[in-house]
Amino acid sequence: MKFSAYMYEWLYGDRGYYTQKRIIGKEGDFYTAVSTSMFFGGSIAKRLISTIQSGFLSPTCHVVEIGAHKGYLLADMIQFIYTLKPEWLKTLRFVIVEPFVQNELMQKAYFQEAFGDAVTLRHVKSLEEVNVEEAFFVANEIFDAFACEVIYDDTMLYIEENRAVFKPMDEPTSLKAKEYGVRKGELCLAYEAFAASMAHSADRLEFVTFDYGQKEAREDFSLRVYAKHHVYPFFALSDLVEGSQREGHTFDTFFADADLTYDVCFAHLFQAFEKNGMRVEKFCSQMKALVDFGLIELLELFAQKTTKEAYDREKNRVKTLIDPAFMGERFKMACFRKGALKCS
Repeated sequence: MKFSAYMYEWLYGDRGYYTQKRIIGKEGDFYTAVSTSMFFGGSIAKRLISTIQSGFLSPTCHVVEIGAHKGYLLADMIQFIYTLKPEWLKTLRFVIVEPFVQNELMQKAYFQEAFGDAVTLRHVKSLEEVNVEEAFFVANEIFDAFACEVIYDDTMLYIEENRAVFKPMDEPTSLKAKEYGVRKGELCLAYEAFAASMAHSADRLEFVTFDYGQKEAREDFSLRVYAKHHVYPFFALSDLVEGSQREGHTFDTFFADADLTYDVCFAHLFQAFEKNGMRVEKFCSQMKALVDFGLIELLELFAQKTTKEAYDREKNRVKTLIDPAFMGERFKMACFRKGALKCS
């Protein structure tokens, strides 16, 4: 089986990693910016407010999260909108794109607990169901979970009887690898279809997304398994690696019970969106993005309304988001837009 099919089953099969209830944070396999601090969602909410105030979107637009897990990111955004622009909670419309029933149930339960009947949340299974005039889309760490192929020169990775083997590359993968100049590493063939779906989902849109990766292809393998905050290079779990680099486990022992991910090549993502009529509005580190969005101003506002102890506690969490040694530099933000500069 092609590696992309194996990865899809690992993450999204009937008993896949993301189709079951998973804990993110200290008790889980990894941390995310969302699990680190509510000010991640708060900063994105401030970006949404700025986008509306600039005239690109209106206060009646749809706010759509993709890959919401329990719904914490969108909920954090709503909390900050309530603080900064409470009147807009009556006009903005909130949507989560969620294909998995188990996750949808968790999100509905959390929103009911957090907001009761004060906020209306709509669920859709796919971007094709969104179909609105204008939307602000947000996602955190979704593209590193798209099933990918793994290529090396003219070969690609297959999984056969729980063994990793490289075989001659098929024609679609070969054409895409040549198009993007990738000879070694991960190559996702699904970005274009995703971008096309988003382009058709709204007449005007802004999409803010954060992910782990770099602008250009690494020309090396980044595929890895996260299990209980331990990182295993995928090939170190296979018999393609020997000696001291070989881990004591095999990759099949982690199947569907640990996260499987890789670095995002943003240049590939940019081309996929540009091919579908969208433009790259901004690309930068997570640190710069959150500061530009208004993170520092939000912290200052928080300091005025809380105790010093609570402020110091939250400030330490925020440091993890923006410290270059942690999430600040390795995570990147890309912002895409479709539509004229301002609403007509």
